[in-house]
Amino acid sequence: MLLLLTSMLVGFGIIMVFSSSEASASWKFHSFIYFTERQAIWGLIGTIAMLIVMNVPYQMFQKWSRPIFVLILILLGLVVVFGAKVNGHRSWFGVGSFGIQPTEFAKLGLIIYLSALISKKGDYIQQFKKGLLPLFIIVGLVLGLIMLQPDIGSDLVILIAASIVIVTGGASLLQLFVVSLSLLPIAVGIVLAKSYRLQRFTAYLHPWNDAQDSSYQLVQSLIALGHGGWTGAGFGKGVEKLLYLPEAHTDFIFATIGEEFGFIGCFIFLIIYILFIWRGIVVALRCPDLFGTLMGIGIVSLIAVQALINLGGVTGSIPITGVPLPLISYGGSSLLISMASIGILLNISRGGRVVNDQRTRD
Repeated sequence: MLLLLTSMLVGFGIIMVFSSSEASASWKFHSFIYFTERQAIWGLIGTIAMLIVMNVPYQMFQKWSRPIFVLILILLGLVVVFGAKVNGHRSWFGVGSFGIQPTEFAKLGLIIYLSALISKKGDYIQQFKKGLLPLFIIVGLVLGLIMLQPDIGSDLVILIAASIVIVTGGASLLQLFVVSLSLLPIAVGIVLAKSYRLQRFTAYLHPWNDAQDSSYQLVQSLIALGHGGWTGAGFGKGVEKLLYLPEAHTDFIFATIGEEFGFIGCFIFLIIYILFIWRGIVVALRCPDLFGTLMGIGIVSLIAVQALINLGGVTGSIPITGVPLPLISYGGSSLLISMASIGILLNISRGGRVVNDQRTRD
């Protein structure tokens, strides 16, 4: 079921990238399938990566967790210094006409490393000094390097997903709550440090007060969703993607889905997405060892948290953070890592099935 749902989401994502990017691709690159071709190529690469990873025993990632973590720290450091600057953010390594975003690799690498550490700590996870504090230092190091780019959206995703893994591993909720309170002033300071971040927050609160400037993207997204109504304008017949809605094929692709397929189409799409997340949770919980369970929960959390933050921003439920919709939005690094992560889940599922079959026979 997990493989089937993944195929459905990736296939639908490529179709929606085509629909939402025609006008933008024609205007910028004189080829209406420019973005679609690249998304399809990354989808093929992601499929190969998923098939390879699903045949690698997930226990190998526990063995290689430390080198993986060191590698992502090096990549995050290098991108801050040598990365290509796009829209004020230094988050990419340019490779020809393609770009690689180390942050996407860091998300998975951190989850693997945290899962390995927590599974080794055992009951020490309940202690602050030996358990929780080292984990927070590790997470804080990754968050700090990503903040230098800067990329608040990815930091938020990593922080929430890492917290879910730590809680699942048995950490004290009281200790987590106290640490969260102590970090709250830092979070507020980060938001207030740049005027555009504060503008995003105020735009979220009162989008129609500045519909032509700071709230423009959100307002156009809401217009697209409203235009879709119950049944939608029809595939390919959306209006907002015609250079009215910025980033229609990336962060705001759900607005195009809403405009072209309406409330009913969005409902069906979200049901499929929820089934995908539910199946991932089931796979993780059936794993026979703690490392596999934590890694599985972490992977599902990364995808689910990104989806919630993206949908929240597109619908005006939370401030816009620039987080893509996993498996759907245009973006090679995001699609590749998401599919590789699902390959790990599929391997965990296979391992859990083998153990359960053996127990049944016994």
